[in-house]
Amino acid sequence: MKKRRLGKSGLEVSAVGLGCMGMSYAYGVLHDKKEMISLIRTAVDRGITLFDTAEIYGPFTNEELLGEALAPCRKQVVIATKFGIKIQDGKQVQDSRPEQIRKSVAGSLERLRTDIIDLYYLHRVDPIVPIEDVAGTMKDLIQQGKIKHWGLSEAGVKTIRRAHAVQPVTAVQSEYSLWWRRPEDELVPALEELGIGFVPFSPLGKGYLTGTFNKDSTFARSDFRSIVPRFTPESLTANQGLVELLKKVAEQKKATPARIALAWLLAQKPWIVPIPGTTKLNRLEENIGAADITLTSEELRGINSALDEIKVVGDRYPEELEKRTGL
Repeated sequence: MKKRRLGKSGLEVSAVGLGCMGMSYAYGVLHDKKEMISLIRTAVDRGITLFDTAEIYGPFTNEELLGEALAPCRKQVVIATKFGIKIQDGKQVQDSRPEQIRKSVAGSLERLRTDIIDLYYLHRVDPIVPIEDVAGTMKDLIQQGKIKHWGLSEAGVKTIRRAHAVQPVTAVQSEYSLWWRRPEDELVPALEELGIGFVPFSPLGKGYLTGTFNKDSTFARSDFRSIVPRFTPESLTANQGLVELLKKVAEQKKATPARIALAWLLAQKPWIVPIPGTTKLNRLEENIGAADITLTSEELRGINSALDEIKVVGDRYPEELEKRTGL
C-alpha cells in the first residue's frame, strides 16, 4: 500500500484508510463482532494503517470494536477518533466544553485500549464553545501525551483558520466525492495554504458510486440513508448519469466504478486520504486496489468535463443535520 502524509504535519498513513462506522452504527445492520474484527485485521495485513471511528458511533461500541481488533498490532496503525457529540435525553447534542473533552478522551483511550490517540477530531463545531477553547484543550492534551495530532470534521474555513492559529491542525475531515464537490470551492484551497491534510469521508457517496443502487433500492428505518434526500427513488434515478460515467471510465481502465471514484479523489491532491467504509472483504479489496490506479491528466480532464454537465439532484443531508456543518 502506498503512503501519504497528511499536510505538513509529518503524519504518514496509507493512501486509503478504513472508515469503521458502518461496522456497528448507522446502516441498519448489526454485524457479527468476530467477523468485523477479522476484517479490520485483514485490512492491516493488506497495508491499511489509518482507521477511523468516533465516540458517538454506537455510542461507544465502535471504539470498543476497534480497540479489540487493533490491540495486537497497535504500533503499526494510526487510530483516529472523534469527540464533541453526546447523547442527552435520547438525542445527539454537541458539547465541546474543555471539561467534557477531558472526559471524552479518557473514555476513548480506555475503549481503544491505548495510551495515546493518534488523531483526535472535533466531530462537529460547537456553536456555543469558542473554537479557541477547543484548540487550547487540544494543545494541553498533546503536551500531556494523550493525543498526537488533532483535527476538525465538517468545519468551515474561518473556524479552521482560528483553530490552526492556536494549535496547528493536522487534518480536516469532510464529505468529498464525485457527487459532493463543494469542498473544492473554499476548503481545499485553504487546506493547501495552511498545510493541513484532507480526509474525505463518504468518498463513495454512501455506497451510491459503486453502482449498486437504483430507484427500486430500499433502506431500513435504522439505515441512515433512509432519511437522506439523495437516496429517495427520484434522486437515485436522477443521478444515474454519474454512475454511468463511472462505469464507462471503469470499463476503459479495466477497473470498477468504486476504484475509479477513489482514484479520482486520490488524484486531486497528494495530501488527500479517503476513508471508505465497508463490512465486506471483497469491497475492502476493491477499495485498496484504487491506490494502484493512475488517472492521466487527459482522463481527469475528461471526467471533470463530463461532471460539469451532470446536475446532482438531492441534498446530502436532511436540513437539521446540514445545520451542523460548515460552522
